[in-house]
Amino acid sequence: MNYRDYKKFAPKEIYHLYNRGVGKMDIFKDSQDLFVFLLRLKENIFPELIDQSKLSWLEKRRKLLPSHSFDLISYCLMPNHFHLLIQQKTDLSITKLISKICTSYAIYFNKKYNRVGAMFQDQFKAVLIKNNEQLLWTSFYIHKNPLEAKLVKSLNNYKWSSYSEYCNFKEDNGLCNKNIIFEQFNSPKSYLKYFKDKENNRISSFKDLYFDFDK
Repeated sequence: MNYRDYKKFAPKEIYHLYNRGVGKMDIFKDSQDLFVFLLRLKENIFPELIDQSKLSWLEKRRKLLPSHSFDLISYCLMPNHFHLLIQQKTDLSITKLISKICTSYAIYFNKKYNRVGAMFQDQFKAVLIKNNEQLLWTSFYIHKNPLEAKLVKSLNNYKWSSYSEYCNFKEDNGLCNKNIIFEQFNSPKSYLKYFKDKENNRISSFKDLYFDFDK
């Protein structure tokens, strides 16, 4: 797998971003950890939606990124890794976004669990989405992670991904801008049927991009 070149991140492009804990350690140990990571994500993608009155004095000191710099399309948080499908909308690099989220989260995590040192494995990875088929498959790949890992028997029971946003088919619900995918389907049923039909045919070849990352 090629590691991403920071200089190649560009406006309007969509990237699948992912990383895991150093030594494959769990980076999310409880629901609070998952919530905090999502909060860090939300406050840097939608800073205008953050209620500053509910933040601690320390949280208020964090400098957030400008609004409308990125769109989150899909996401999934797993015990020892995360997946984000994000579009960069301006010249502000995705590197800045991921750095702010992961650095802030690592500070929280290390303090909570009384640990020191690096938390994430090397640099985060990024795969450029080159066409629509890859875009649709990647959203499926991200959402299917909890099922593949046997964390749940039904994806409907996993609350730490954007799967429910897509199943509910509500454009104004959740963290994701789903328009780029929603406009291709007329119902949740047709969206899910697409993946059922495609799962075992040539579209699966995209998985070669990720090797054994999720093992």
